[in-house]
Amino acid sequence: MQTSYNFCEHESQEEPVHSATTHVLEDHPHDQNPSFLRTLNEFAVDLISIPNASDLFWYVAQNVVGRLGFVDCVIYTADTQTQKLTQVAALGEKNPYGRKILNPLVIPFGEGITGKTAQTAKPTIVDDLLLDANYIEDAQPARSEICVPLLSKGDVVGVIDSEHPQAKAFGPAELEILTTVAAMTSAKLELLHEADQSQRRYADLVKMHAMLSDEICSRKAVEAELHEARRREAVGQLTGRLAHDFNNLLTVISNNLELVEAYFREPSSRKFLKDASVASHSAARLVSDLLAFAEKSRLTPVDTDMNRLVRDLCAVSVLPNTITLDLHLSAIDLVAQTDPAAAKSAINAIMSNAIEAMPDGGTLTVSTDIIGRNAMSRSTLPADLNPGIYISVKVTDTGHGVPPELLQQIFDPFFSTKHVGSGRGLGLASVQGFMAQSGGAVMASANSPVGTSVELFFPIRT
Repeated sequence: MQTSYNFCEHESQEEPVHSATTHVLEDHPHDQNPSFLRTLNEFAVDLISIPNASDLFWYVAQNVVGRLGFVDCVIYTADTQTQKLTQVAALGEKNPYGRKILNPLVIPFGEGITGKTAQTAKPTIVDDLLLDANYIEDAQPARSEICVPLLSKGDVVGVIDSEHPQAKAFGPAELEILTTVAAMTSAKLELLHEADQSQRRYADLVKMHAMLSDEICSRKAVEAELHEARRREAVGQLTGRLAHDFNNLLTVISNNLELVEAYFREPSSRKFLKDASVASHSAARLVSDLLAFAEKSRLTPVDTDMNRLVRDLCAVSVLPNTITLDLHLSAIDLVAQTDPAAAKSAINAIMSNAIEAMPDGGTLTVSTDIIGRNAMSRSTLPADLNPGIYISVKVTDTGHGVPPELLQQIFDPFFSTKHVGSGRGLGLASVQGFMAQSGGAVMASANSPVGTSVELFFPIRT
Protein backbone atom coordinates (compact mmCIF):
# COMPACT_ATOMS: atom_id res chain seq x y z
CA MET A 1 0.00 0.00 0.00
CA GLN A 2 1.39 3.35 -0.97
CA THR A 3 1.60 5.94 1.82
CA SER A 4 1.82 9.67 1.22
CA TYR A 5 4.08 11.39 3.75
CA ASN A 6 3.98 14.99 4.86
CA PHE A 7 6.34 15.03 7.78
CA CYS A 8 7.48 17.86 10.02
CA GLU A 9 9.49 18.09 13.20
CA HIS A 10 8.05 15.99 16.05
CA GLU A 11 5.48 17.80 18.15
CA SER A 12 5.27 17.41 21.92
CA GLN A 13 3.46 14.27 22.97
CA GLU A 14 0.41 14.46 25.20
CA GLU A 15 0.10 12.29 28.26
CA PRO A 16 -0.32 8.63 27.28
CA VAL A 17 -3.69 6.98 27.44
CA HIS A 18 -3.53 4.24 30.07
CA SER A 19 -5.75 1.26 29.57
CA ALA A 20 -6.65 -1.44 32.08
CA THR A 21 -4.95 -1.21 35.46
CA THR A 22 -2.61 1.61 36.32
CA HIS A 23 0.35 0.80 38.53
CA VAL A 24 2.83 2.82 40.51
CA LEU A 25 5.81 3.36 38.17
CA GLU A 26 9.09 2.07 39.41
CA ASP A 27 12.60 2.80 38.20
CA HIS A 28 13.48 0.98 34.98
CA PRO A 29 16.88 -0.19 33.82
CA HIS A 30 16.72 2.37 30.97
CA ASP A 31 17.00 5.23 33.47
CA GLN A 32 20.55 4.39 34.48
CA ASN A 33 21.67 2.48 31.34
CA PRO A 34 24.40 4.44 29.52
CA SER A 35 23.78 2.38 26.37
CA PHE A 36 20.47 4.25 25.97
CA LEU A 37 22.14 7.55 25.06
CA ARG A 38 24.84 5.76 23.10
CA THR A 39 22.20 3.98 21.00
CA LEU A 40 20.33 7.21 20.32
CA ASN A 41 23.58 8.99 19.45
CA GLU A 42 24.47 6.24 16.99
CA PHE A 43 20.96 6.47 15.57
CA ALA A 44 21.33 10.22 15.06
CA VAL A 45 24.62 9.69 13.21
CA ASP A 46 23.37 6.78 11.09
CA LEU A 47 20.25 8.69 10.10
CA ILE A 48 22.36 10.78 7.74
CA SER A 49 23.23 7.82 5.52
CA ILE A 50 19.90 5.95 5.52
CA PRO A 51 18.75 6.25 1.90
CA ASN A 52 15.03 5.46 1.97
CA ALA A 53 11.96 4.93 4.18
CA SER A 54 12.07 1.13 4.02
CA ASP A 55 15.66 1.00 5.29
CA LEU A 56 14.73 3.51 7.97
CA PHE A 57 11.82 1.45 9.32
CA TRP A 58 13.87 -1.74 9.49
CA TYR A 59 16.79 0.10 11.08
CA VAL A 60 14.52 1.57 13.76
CA ALA A 61 12.89 -1.79 14.51
CA GLN A 62 16.06 -3.88 14.62
CA ASN A 63 18.94 -1.51 15.46
CA VAL A 64 17.23 1.03 17.71
CA VAL A 65 14.17 -0.36 19.47
CA GLY A 66 15.72 -3.81 19.53
CA ARG A 67 18.88 -2.52 21.27
CA LEU A 68 16.95 -0.53 23.84
CA GLY A 69 15.63 -3.57 25.67
CA PHE A 70 12.23 -3.98 24.04
CA VAL A 71 11.13 -7.56 23.47
CA ASP A 72 9.54 -6.87 20.11
CA CYS A 73 8.60 -3.99 17.81
CA VAL A 74 6.18 -3.52 14.92
CA ILE A 75 6.14 -0.38 12.78
CA TYR A 76 3.12 0.63 10.73
CA THR A 77 2.62 3.35 8.15
CA ALA A 78 -0.69 5.17 7.96
CA ASP A 79 -2.72 5.91 4.86
CA THR A 80 -4.97 8.83 5.73
CA GLN A 81 -7.12 8.32 2.63
CA THR A 82 -8.07 4.71 3.41
CA GLN A 83 -7.75 5.19 7.21
CA LYS A 84 -5.64 2.06 7.53
CA LEU A 85 -2.32 1.05 9.07
CA THR A 86 0.01 -1.30 7.19
CA GLN A 87 2.85 -3.25 8.80
CA VAL A 88 6.21 -2.38 7.20
CA ALA A 89 8.83 -3.64 9.69
CA ALA A 90 9.04 -5.91 12.73
CA LEU A 91 11.40 -7.25 15.38
CA GLY A 92 11.48 -10.48 17.39
CA GLU A 93 9.24 -13.50 16.88
CA LYS A 94 6.99 -11.44 14.60
CA ASN A 95 9.87 -11.13 12.17
CA PRO A 96 11.23 -14.64 11.47
CA TYR A 97 12.10 -13.90 7.82
CA GLY A 98 14.66 -11.14 8.18
CA ARG A 99 13.63 -8.08 6.18
CA LYS A 100 10.56 -9.66 4.67
CA ILE A 101 6.99 -9.27 5.86
CA LEU A 102 4.77 -12.17 4.89
CA ASN A 103 1.10 -11.18 4.81
CA PRO A 104 1.64 -7.78 6.48
CA LEU A 105 -0.99 -6.77 9.01
CA VAL A 106 -3.51 -4.16 7.88
CA ILE A 107 -5.39 -2.50 10.74
CA PRO A 108 -8.20 0.04 10.27
CA PHE A 109 -8.04 3.19 12.33
CA GLY A 110 -9.88 2.69 15.62
CA GLU A 111 -9.56 -1.11 15.63
CA GLY A 112 -7.50 -2.68 18.39
CA ILE A 113 -5.00 -0.82 20.53
CA THR A 114 -2.80 0.15 17.57
CA GLY A 115 -5.79 1.36 15.59
CA LYS A 116 -6.97 3.40 18.62
CA THR A 117 -3.57 5.08 18.81
CA ALA A 118 -3.80 5.99 15.13
CA GLN A 119 -7.33 7.31 15.63
CA THR A 120 -6.59 9.41 18.75
CA ALA A 121 -3.07 10.47 17.72
CA LYS A 122 -1.99 9.87 21.34
CA PRO A 123 0.47 7.37 22.80
CA THR A 124 -1.11 4.41 24.56
CA ILE A 125 0.17 2.22 27.37
CA VAL A 126 -1.77 -0.91 28.37
CA ASP A 127 -0.74 -2.38 31.70
CA ASP A 128 -2.67 -5.63 31.34
CA LEU A 129 -3.95 -6.74 27.97
CA LEU A 130 -6.10 -9.43 29.54
CA LEU A 131 -8.25 -6.69 31.05
CA ASP A 132 -8.49 -4.59 27.86
CA ALA A 133 -11.48 -5.15 25.60
CA ASN A 134 -9.64 -3.62 22.62
CA TYR A 135 -6.85 -6.17 22.69
CA ILE A 136 -6.73 -8.43 19.66
CA GLU A 137 -4.89 -11.57 20.66
CA ASP A 138 -1.83 -12.30 18.54
CA ALA A 139 -0.11 -15.59 17.71
CA GLN A 140 2.15 -14.87 20.68
CA PRO A 141 -0.11 -13.61 23.51
CA ALA A 142 1.23 -10.64 25.48
CA ARG A 143 0.28 -8.94 28.78
CA SER A 144 1.28 -5.29 28.20
CA GLU A 145 1.63 -2.99 25.19
CA ILE A 146 2.88 0.47 24.28
CA CYS A 147 2.00 2.40 21.08
CA VAL A 148 3.53 5.71 20.01
CA PRO A 149 2.24 7.56 16.92
CA LEU A 150 4.45 9.11 14.28
CA LEU A 151 3.06 12.62 13.95
CA SER A 152 3.29 15.28 11.27
CA LYS A 153 1.48 18.55 11.87
CA GLY A 154 -0.93 16.77 14.16
CA ASP A 155 -1.67 14.00 11.64
CA VAL A 156 -0.74 10.38 12.26
CA VAL A 157 1.54 8.99 9.55
CA GLY A 158 2.60 5.85 11.36
CA VAL A 159 2.75 3.95 14.64
CA ILE A 160 5.54 2.26 16.60
CA ASP A 161 4.17 -0.59 18.71
CA SER A 162 5.74 -2.98 21.23
CA GLU A 163 4.30 -5.76 23.39
CA HIS A 164 5.68 -7.58 26.44
CA PRO A 165 4.80 -10.97 27.96
CA GLN A 166 4.66 -9.44 31.47
CA ALA A 167 2.05 -7.05 32.85
CA LYS A 168 2.98 -3.46 33.69
CA ALA A 169 6.15 -3.65 31.59
CA PHE A 170 5.94 -0.11 30.20
CA GLY A 171 6.11 3.24 31.95
CA PRO A 172 7.43 6.81 31.53
CA ALA A 173 10.95 5.64 30.68
CA GLU A 174 9.77 3.47 27.79
CA LEU A 175 7.40 6.20 26.68
CA GLU A 176 10.25 8.71 26.59
CA ILE A 177 12.41 6.30 24.62
CA LEU A 178 9.79 5.55 21.93
CA THR A 179 8.74 9.22 21.81
CA THR A 180 12.33 10.24 21.13
CA VAL A 181 12.76 7.50 18.52
CA ALA A 182 9.47 8.52 16.88
CA ALA A 183 10.58 12.17 16.72
CA MET A 184 13.91 11.27 15.09
CA THR A 185 12.20 8.86 12.69
CA SER A 186 9.64 11.49 11.66
CA ALA A 187 12.35 14.07 11.08
CA LYS A 188 14.30 11.68 8.82
CA LEU A 189 11.14 10.73 6.93
CA GLU A 190 10.52 14.39 6.28
CA LEU A 191 14.03 14.80 4.87
CA LEU A 192 13.58 11.73 2.68
CA HIS A 193 10.24 13.09 1.50
CA GLU A 194 11.77 16.45 0.63
CA ALA A 195 14.65 14.76 -1.17
CA ASP A 196 12.19 12.64 -3.14
CA GLN A 197 10.13 15.71 -4.01
CA SER A 198 13.27 17.55 -5.09
CA GLN A 199 14.30 14.62 -7.27
CA ARG A 200 10.86 14.50 -8.85
CA ARG A 201 10.89 18.24 -9.47
CA TYR A 202 14.34 17.93 -11.03
CA ALA A 203 13.17 15.01 -13.20
CA ASP A 204 10.13 17.04 -14.25
CA LEU A 205 12.36 19.99 -15.12
CA VAL A 206 14.64 17.75 -17.17
CA LYS A 207 11.63 16.27 -18.95
CA MET A 208 10.14 19.70 -19.61
CA HIS A 209 13.49 20.96 -20.88
CA ALA A 210 13.78 17.98 -23.23
CA MET A 211 10.23 18.52 -24.47
CA LEU A 212 10.92 22.22 -24.97
CA SER A 213 14.13 21.45 -26.85
CA ASP A 214 12.31 18.94 -29.06
CA GLU A 215 9.55 21.47 -29.69
CA ILE A 216 12.07 24.16 -30.62
CA CYS A 217 13.91 21.76 -32.94
CA SER A 218 10.64 20.63 -34.49
CA ARG A 219 9.49 24.20 -34.97
CA LYS A 220 12.81 25.13 -36.58
CA ALA A 221 12.58 22.11 -38.86
CA VAL A 222 9.01 22.99 -39.84
CA GLU A 223 10.01 26.60 -40.45
CA ALA A 224 12.93 25.44 -42.59
CA GLU A 225 10.66 23.13 -44.59
CA LEU A 226 8.10 25.91 -44.99
CA HIS A 227 10.79 28.33 -46.12
CA GLU A 228 12.12 25.80 -48.62
CA ALA A 229 8.60 25.06 -49.89
CA ARG A 230 7.89 28.76 -50.36
CA ARG A 231 11.23 29.25 -52.10
CA ARG A 232 10.58 26.35 -54.44
CA GLU A 233 7.06 27.58 -55.13
CA ALA A 234 8.29 31.07 -55.94
CA VAL A 235 11.11 29.76 -58.13
CA GLY A 236 8.72 27.33 -59.78
CA GLN A 237 6.17 30.01 -60.61
CA LEU A 238 8.85 32.30 -62.01
CA THR A 239 10.45 29.45 -63.96
CA GLY A 240 7.11 28.33 -65.33
CA ARG A 241 6.20 31.79 -66.61
CA LEU A 242 9.64 32.29 -68.16
CA ALA A 243 9.54 28.85 -69.75
CA HIS A 244 6.15 29.46 -71.35
CA ASP A 245 7.17 32.87 -72.69
CA PHE A 246 10.53 31.54 -73.88
CA ASN A 247 8.80 28.61 -75.54
CA ASN A 248 6.58 31.00 -77.50
CA LEU A 249 9.68 32.85 -78.71
CA LEU A 250 11.38 29.59 -79.66
CA THR A 251 8.35 28.56 -81.68
CA VAL A 252 8.63 31.73 -83.74
CA ILE A 253 12.39 31.23 -84.20
CA SER A 254 12.04 27.58 -85.22
CA ASN A 255 9.27 28.29 -87.72
CA ASN A 256 11.21 31.10 -89.32
CA LEU A 257 14.34 28.94 -89.53
CA GLU A 258 12.35 26.35 -91.48
CA LEU A 259 11.09 29.04 -93.86
CA VAL A 260 14.58 30.46 -94.37
CA GLU A 261 15.98 26.97 -94.96
CA ALA A 262 13.39 26.45 -97.75
CA TYR A 263 14.55 29.58 -99.62
CA PHE A 264 18.33 29.35 -99.27
CA ARG A 265 20.03 26.44 -101.02
CA GLU A 266 23.67 27.51 -100.76
CA PRO A 267 25.82 25.02 -98.72
CA SER A 268 27.33 27.82 -96.61
CA SER A 269 23.91 29.17 -95.70
CA ARG A 270 22.59 25.71 -94.84
CA LYS A 271 25.47 25.19 -92.36
CA PHE A 272 24.52 28.32 -90.43
CA LEU A 273 20.87 27.37 -90.57
CA LYS A 274 21.67 23.90 -89.23
CA ASP A 275 23.61 25.36 -86.27
CA ALA A 276 20.70 27.68 -85.50
CA SER A 277 18.24 24.77 -85.73
CA VAL A 278 20.32 22.60 -83.36
CA ALA A 279 20.52 25.49 -80.89
CA SER A 280 16.73 26.01 -81.04
CA HIS A 281 16.13 22.32 -80.36
CA SER A 282 18.52 22.44 -77.38
CA ALA A 283 16.68 25.47 -76.10
CA ALA A 284 13.38 23.60 -76.49
CA ARG A 285 14.75 20.74 -74.38
CA LEU A 286 15.85 23.26 -71.75
CA VAL A 287 12.34 24.73 -71.72
CA SER A 288 10.97 21.22 -71.22
CA ASP A 289 13.29 20.74 -68.25
CA LEU A 290 12.29 24.11 -66.84
CA LEU A 291 8.63 23.15 -67.02
CA ALA A 292 9.38 19.81 -65.35
CA PHE A 293 11.31 21.55 -62.58
CA ALA A 294 8.44 23.99 -62.10
CA GLU A 295 6.05 21.00 -61.95
CA LYS A 296 4.06 22.51 -64.79
CA SER A 297 4.70 19.92 -67.51
CA ARG A 298 1.75 18.65 -69.50
CA LEU A 299 1.68 15.07 -68.23
CA THR A 300 -0.62 12.28 -69.32
CA PRO A 301 -0.59 9.67 -66.57
CA VAL A 302 -1.64 6.19 -67.69
CA ASP A 303 -1.23 2.65 -66.36
CA THR A 304 2.41 1.87 -67.09
CA ASP A 305 4.17 -1.49 -66.74
CA MET A 306 7.38 -0.32 -65.05
CA ASN A 307 9.18 -3.64 -65.53
CA ARG A 308 8.63 -3.44 -69.30
CA LEU A 309 9.48 0.27 -69.42
CA VAL A 310 12.80 -0.29 -67.64
CA ARG A 311 13.59 -3.40 -69.71
CA ASP A 312 12.93 -1.59 -73.00
CA LEU A 313 14.95 1.43 -71.93
CA CYS A 314 17.95 -0.70 -70.92
CA ALA A 315 17.71 -2.62 -74.21
CA VAL A 316 18.23 0.53 -76.31
CA SER A 317 20.77 2.19 -74.01
CA VAL A 318 24.26 2.39 -75.43
CA LEU A 319 26.88 1.61 -72.77
CA PRO A 320 30.66 1.95 -73.01
CA ASN A 321 32.54 -1.34 -73.28
CA THR A 322 33.99 -0.76 -69.80
CA ILE A 323 30.57 -0.71 -68.11
CA THR A 324 28.49 -3.81 -67.32
CA LEU A 325 24.71 -3.62 -67.00
CA ASP A 326 23.17 -5.58 -64.13
CA LEU A 327 19.37 -5.63 -64.47
CA HIS A 328 17.10 -6.88 -61.65
CA LEU A 329 13.38 -6.74 -62.35
CA SER A 330 10.77 -7.59 -59.75
CA ALA A 331 8.90 -10.86 -60.21
CA ILE A 332 5.71 -8.98 -59.30
CA ASP A 333 3.83 -7.03 -61.96
CA LEU A 334 4.50 -3.37 -61.22
CA VAL A 335 1.92 -1.04 -62.74
CA ALA A 336 2.37 2.67 -61.98
CA GLN A 337 0.13 5.63 -62.73
CA THR A 338 2.56 7.88 -64.59
CA ASP A 339 3.42 9.53 -67.89
CA PRO A 340 5.53 6.82 -69.61
CA ALA A 341 7.51 9.21 -71.84
CA ALA A 342 8.40 11.51 -68.95
CA ALA A 343 9.20 8.53 -66.71
CA LYS A 344 11.49 7.06 -69.36
CA SER A 345 13.21 10.43 -69.74
CA ALA A 346 13.74 10.70 -65.97
CA ILE A 347 15.19 7.18 -65.66
CA ASN A 348 17.38 7.77 -68.71
CA ALA A 349 18.74 11.00 -67.17
CA ILE A 350 19.71 9.16 -64.01
CA MET A 351 21.34 6.33 -65.97
CA SER A 352 23.30 8.87 -68.01
CA ASN A 353 24.61 10.52 -64.84
CA ALA A 354 25.58 7.09 -63.45
CA ILE A 355 27.48 6.23 -66.64
CA GLU A 356 29.33 9.56 -66.57
CA ALA A 357 30.27 8.87 -62.93
CA MET A 358 32.24 5.77 -64.06
CA PRO A 359 34.83 7.08 -66.55
CA ASP A 360 37.10 4.15 -65.73
CA GLY A 361 34.34 1.57 -66.02
CA GLY A 362 32.26 -0.31 -63.50
CA THR A 363 28.81 -1.83 -63.00
CA LEU A 364 25.51 -0.10 -63.64
CA THR A 365 22.75 -1.79 -61.63
CA VAL A 366 19.11 -1.06 -62.43
CA SER A 367 16.39 -2.68 -60.31
CA THR A 368 12.64 -2.48 -59.71
CA ASP A 369 10.74 -3.35 -56.56
CA ILE A 370 7.60 -2.56 -54.57
CA ILE A 371 8.00 -0.49 -51.37
CA GLY A 372 5.65 0.25 -48.48
CA ARG A 373 3.82 -3.02 -47.97
CA ASN A 374 5.19 -3.50 -44.44
CA ALA A 375 6.66 -1.39 -41.63
CA MET A 376 10.26 -2.20 -42.53
CA SER A 377 9.97 -1.16 -46.17
CA ARG A 378 7.87 1.89 -45.25
CA SER A 379 10.79 3.14 -43.18
CA THR A 380 12.88 3.39 -46.38
CA LEU A 381 10.49 5.85 -48.03
CA PRO A 382 11.56 9.51 -48.22
CA ALA A 383 10.30 11.61 -45.30
CA ASP A 384 8.39 14.01 -47.55
CA LEU A 385 6.46 11.22 -49.29
CA ASN A 386 2.91 10.41 -48.21
CA PRO A 387 2.55 6.94 -46.63
CA GLY A 388 1.49 4.31 -49.14
CA ILE A 389 2.71 1.70 -51.60
CA TYR A 390 5.16 2.80 -54.30
CA ILE A 391 7.13 1.27 -57.15
CA SER A 392 10.86 1.72 -56.81
CA VAL A 393 13.24 2.13 -59.75
CA LYS A 394 16.80 2.26 -58.42
CA VAL A 395 19.93 3.06 -60.42
CA THR A 396 23.26 2.32 -58.73
CA ASP A 397 26.78 2.93 -60.03
CA THR A 398 30.23 1.97 -58.77
CA GLY A 399 31.79 5.29 -59.67
CA HIS A 400 33.66 7.89 -57.65
CA GLY A 401 30.48 8.73 -55.73
CA VAL A 402 29.12 12.00 -54.40
CA PRO A 403 30.30 13.45 -51.06
CA PRO A 404 27.58 13.17 -48.37
CA GLU A 405 27.35 16.94 -47.99
CA LEU A 406 26.52 17.25 -51.71
CA LEU A 407 23.92 14.47 -51.94
CA GLN A 408 20.97 16.85 -51.58
CA GLN A 409 22.55 19.58 -53.71
CA ILE A 410 22.55 17.36 -56.79
CA PHE A 411 18.84 18.16 -57.14
CA ASP A 412 19.43 21.93 -57.17
CA PRO A 413 18.92 23.69 -60.52
CA PHE A 414 22.12 24.03 -62.57
CA PHE A 415 24.16 22.13 -59.97
CA SER A 416 26.79 19.90 -61.49
CA THR A 417 30.01 18.15 -60.50
CA LYS A 418 31.15 18.29 -64.13
CA HIS A 419 33.58 20.78 -65.60
CA VAL A 420 32.32 24.25 -66.46
CA GLY A 421 30.51 24.20 -69.79
CA SER A 422 29.52 20.53 -69.51
CA GLY A 423 25.90 19.44 -69.32
CA ARG A 424 22.79 21.36 -70.20
CA GLY A 425 21.66 22.98 -66.96
CA LEU A 426 18.87 21.61 -64.82
CA GLY A 427 19.85 17.93 -64.73
CA LEU A 428 18.28 16.11 -61.76
CA ALA A 429 16.25 19.17 -60.74
CA SER A 430 13.88 18.45 -63.62
CA VAL A 431 13.68 14.80 -62.54
CA GLN A 432 12.73 15.90 -59.02
CA GLY A 433 10.08 18.26 -60.40
CA PHE A 434 8.57 15.55 -62.59
CA MET A 435 8.45 13.05 -59.72
CA ALA A 436 6.82 15.59 -57.40
CA GLN A 437 4.23 16.47 -60.05
CA SER A 438 3.55 12.73 -60.48
CA GLY A 439 2.92 12.21 -56.76
CA GLY A 440 6.23 10.43 -56.23
CA ALA A 441 9.74 11.34 -55.12
CA VAL A 442 13.42 10.85 -55.85
CA MET A 443 16.14 10.11 -53.29
CA ALA A 444 19.92 9.86 -53.56
CA SER A 445 22.21 7.96 -51.21
CA ALA A 446 25.82 6.84 -51.00
CA ASN A 447 26.27 3.28 -52.22
CA SER A 448 28.41 0.85 -50.23
CA PRO A 449 31.33 0.52 -50.64
CA VAL A 450 31.61 2.95 -53.59
CA GLY A 451 29.34 4.85 -55.93
CA THR A 452 25.90 6.42 -55.68
CA SER A 453 22.31 5.16 -55.72
CA VAL A 454 19.41 7.23 -57.03
CA GLU A 455 15.94 5.82 -56.42
CA LEU A 456 12.66 6.90 -58.01
CA PHE A 457 9.35 6.23 -56.22
CA PHE A 458 6.32 6.02 -58.52
CA PRO A 459 2.78 5.87 -57.07
CA ILE A 460 1.28 2.46 -57.73
CA ARG A 461 -1.95 2.09 -59.66
CA THR A 462 -4.94 2.08 -57.29
